[in-house]
Amino acid sequence: MTTAVVVGSGPNGLAGAIRLAQAGLSVTVLEAHERPGGGTRTSELTLPGLLHDDCAAFHPTGVASPFFRSLGLEEHGLRWRWPEIDLAHPLDDGRAGYATRSLAASATASLGVDAARWQRIFGPMVRHFDDLVDEVFQPVAHLPRHPVALGRFGVKALQPATWTTARFRDDPARALFSGVAAHVFGRLDTPLSGSVGLMLTATAHAVGWPVAEGGTASITRALLSVLTSLGGTVRTGVRVTSLCQVRELTGGAAPDVVLLDTAPAGVLDIVGDRLPSRVRRALTRYTYGPAAFKVDLAIEGDIPWTNEACRRAGTLHLGGTAEEVAAIEAATVRGEMPERPFVLLGQQYLADPSRSSGTTHPVYAYAHVPHGYDGDATEAVLRQVERFAPGFRERVLAVAPRGPAALEAYNANYVGGDISAGANTARQVAFRPRIALSPYELGVPGVYLCSAATPPGAGVHGMGGFHAAETALARLR
Repeated sequence: MTTAVVVGSGPNGLAGAIRLAQAGLSVTVLEAHERPGGGTRTSELTLPGLLHDDCAAFHPTGVASPFFRSLGLEEHGLRWRWPEIDLAHPLDDGRAGYATRSLAASATASLGVDAARWQRIFGPMVRHFDDLVDEVFQPVAHLPRHPVALGRFGVKALQPATWTTARFRDDPARALFSGVAAHVFGRLDTPLSGSVGLMLTATAHAVGWPVAEGGTASITRALLSVLTSLGGTVRTGVRVTSLCQVRELTGGAAPDVVLLDTAPAGVLDIVGDRLPSRVRRALTRYTYGPAAFKVDLAIEGDIPWTNEACRRAGTLHLGGTAEEVAAIEAATVRGEMPERPFVLLGQQYLADPSRSSGTTHPVYAYAHVPHGYDGDATEAVLRQVERFAPGFRERVLAVAPRGPAALEAYNANYVGGDISAGANTARQVAFRPRIALSPYELGVPGVYLCSAATPPGAGVHGMGGFHAAETALARLR
């Protein structure tokens, strides 16, 4: 029987394992952590009974993922839950821009003079969203099935985020888009820096930014259920350091396929000198971006946001005006720690009360900080929340910070605290992990890369794993 080993059980690793098992391969997943899931785990990080997402928390790409949709994860226990408002961006003057699954309603209610322009920019993407997803979730080098939708998006995506921001006249729309664009974890004035913001904003209006009921670990449990039903197995507590070790762990015979759900640094460690020199050079040059500094909180009651709409929002971006956000992101790329960092804050309990204990709620937050930052950004995060929600500190019961080094210890793919598994520079947005027609192949027969360092990049969607598995199956055939 044809055999496969997948190293790493993040969403890409599990998706790749499922696709190989669907094709009839005998699949074993090896995971270094004692729990599977990679960035899709949930833990009690502050007080007993409060469920905090360890890394990934909001899942616009998960609910939109073509492969996840094909699996019927709801039949395996996954339940998506949506807040009343998907995302919001408060300002110092008390206003806020926000987005919901109703493009027209949220634009009219929160964006004022820019409502019509917002709808003109995002309306076509929302109307043709399924076609757009089919294209954007593919490798860069592919034959488009929906060339018109891809072309319209591509023209806008090539532009810097600041160009899109400049099309709006007032701060709520400008800040709202800049906050979403900041998910690129990089400068907002470079080519392709607007691509992430455009796609995630369109996703908010098309399918929303839901959370998984019971925590992000519910996604892992559903994927494991699918894999188990196909005969696949997962072994935890196994740290793979070489291809020879893979053979030893699977009974001495070399597997026909090995998928690596690792950062390029992990590929260099595991495959090493077996890599062709051109591939090894490319992976050595692969760059990592700014880091996250995560702060989980337990609070009594709700956060007293100045803007009422923010009290109903699942995700909030805290960074002030568009100009402030652009300056903050540029500073972190330069290696400078901003006094007021960009903060992403999650109120998942609004959509999923099962995460709370009575009136005590878990709050999720992380700041963008320089790569490898070794300071303590906890106070800076709390100040940013207090800035837009005076009195917030009085409601905090417990704080659990986790800096870049701790994040990397939690998941080796987060090199230097980079939770995107690679800098989103123009080159690495278009071609990651290297310039190649087949970005999943490593030049070693039967060995493939399937992590967020491959197209279509970061996010809980499993498409990197799916495409790597498809590449492996094509080679087997």
